This record gives sequence, C-alpha cells and structure tokens, in this order.
Amino acid sequence: MRQGKRIIVFDQPQQNRSSAIAAGLFNPITGKLMTRTWLADNIFPELHNFYQDAEKALRQQFFYPQSLYRPFLTIEEQNEWMGKSSASFMHAYVANVFSESSFGTQIHDPLGGVLLKQCGYLDVRKFMNSVSEELRNNQSYLEETFNDQLLEINNDCVSYSGIEAHKIIFCCGTAQLKSSRFGNVPIRPLKGETLTVELEEPPELIFNRGVYIVPISQNRYRVGATYETRNLSESITEEGRMELQQKLMDLLKIPYRILGQDWGFRPTTPDRKPILGYYPESKNVVIFNGLGTKGVSLAPYFSAQVAEWLLGSGEIQPEVNIKRFKTLSSKSSEVV
Repeated sequence: MRQGKRIIVFDQPQQNRSSAIAAGLFNPITGKLMTRTWLADNIFPELHNFYQDAEKALRQQFFYPQSLYRPFLTIEEQNEWMGKSSASFMHAYVANVFSESSFGTQIHDPLGGVLLKQCGYLDVRKFMNSVSEELRNNQSYLEETFNDQLLEINNDCVSYSGIEAHKIIFCCGTAQLKSSRFGNVPIRPLKGETLTVELEEPPELIFNRGVYIVPISQNRYRVGATYETRNLSESITEEGRMELQQKLMDLLKIPYRILGQDWGFRPTTPDRKPILGYYPESKNVVIFNGLGTKGVSLAPYFSAQVAEWLLGSGEIQPEVNIKRFKTLSSKSSEVV
C-alpha cells in the first residue's frame, strides 16, 4: 500500500489464532544460550521504525519498547555474562549486568541478572485490529474462508471469486497445512500455551526466565509460553497449565491470580527460518510463512524484503528463499 499498490486481504475466521494470543514480545538476545538472535543488527532497527511508523499512520498506540530483565540461575552464568557484556557487538543490547539482587522485591534473583535493551512488546491484537480497520476503510478486507480450489492461476494473473490480481501471497501460518493445492510447504506446527494472570502490583519491567510476563491491560498480564511438538491437541491442557504455573512461581514473588489459559500453533520450519518466494512452477503464487516464535520481530524486515522483490528492486536472501528446499512435490521436503 505504501508503494501505491492495491491489495485485497482474506482474513480467515477461525476459533484460534496464534497471533491473537501472542504476548508480542521482542528481544534481541534469546535462546537457552542467550545469544544475539539471527540478523539482530538488521531486524531490530527495522522493527522499531516499522511499528512506530504504523502507530502514526493508524493513529493508535500498540508498540511498547521496554527493558527486559533476565535473572541468573548460577554463578557460572553470572561470570559468563560479565565477560559477554564487554564484547563490542553486545553494547547495543546489554544495558547492565548485575552481580546481586536488583529486583528482589518482585522476583527471585539472588545472583542478579542481565538487563537488556531494544526489547519490548507489541499489543498484537490491537495492532491487527487497527490494520483490519484500515483495510476495511480502503475496501481491501474480506473476512471469509479462502477456498484455494476456486483460485485460477493464469500466465500473468490470478483470479478468485471475481477478483483479479497479478499475484497472490499465502501468509496463513499453519492453515497452510490444510491447503489442498499448496499444503506441501514444509510448515511444522509448534504448539504454545499461555496463561492470563492478574498481579497485585505492576512489574517494574519485563521479566523473562523460564516464562515471560508481559502486560495485556491494567493489572492483567500474559505468561508464557510452552513449546510442544508432540501433543498437538486443539485445546488447552492441564500439563501446560502446571508447567507455566511452576515456572511462574520459580520466577515471581508478586501474588497473582490465574484468569485464563490459551493455546495456539506457531508455524515453524525444518531449519527455523522463514519460507519466502514463488511456489514452485508458479510466478503468481508467493509463499510468506514460517516466522515461528519471532513473528513480531521478523515480519517487518522480511515483508519489506518481499515487497521490494515483488517490485523488482531487491532479492530474497538465500537463507529464507523457498528455493532452498529440494522439492515441494511431497510433504517430506528436505532442506538443501
């Protein structure tokens, strides 16, 4: 739309959407080993610019940059971070390293922790609602189930239910697996469960160790998330609740009350990187999928890359290009 192009978005109504329950957390230092996330130096400047511009354009607030604190569990971890923080490439992301408790009235942090910057959260639900309203105002939004069997693909265009366009972009997460024509894209569902809790006092910042605690509304917070690849039931589970509750008790000192529990499927890939580009043997069907657990962080950077590529002024980088898969002729696709 910024490039002056007209679009139509099909937003499929469904009972569960992983984005709608997501905390929207973004953090440049992640993983069990707490390393700088892939492409952080490119992704995070784009992320901040994109959402700040979106707030102005949509006249809403949904982007909240905020410091994140991760307590240490061992002396060895504390010592490792003392050394890590001196590396020049970490200066952009590490605000401080504490060797003793700094937020001990609210969480368990007897050994201190690391305070990270360029973190924060996106109110994903409000962002999506704001975008949907803008699309509706531009007559560019249809909330209905898309039947790909009705899609006609021609040499220079596609057509669907009376709508004709140069391209169609499938960016439908794990719903891709249910596609009768394009369901062999290697998307793997990663189930996540979250809790909604009410706290007796607001945390001083975002706490993240085992679970994250991110604001939803006044006194209400999202706690998550689990990572489940085997039990893919379309429902919340007692196991998920117990896991989150135990990790929350290990982290938090503030009294809380559980208000609810949610679940969703994140779209992941075999190599944990997005899948972007033309569906094989088609120059009209584009795949944009596999953002996994980092959709809020990755979407601005890679959507810009895909937009420039579609307009002929850029390329999709090899690490995320759909061409890296040997074949998409079966559901057992392999990475080259």
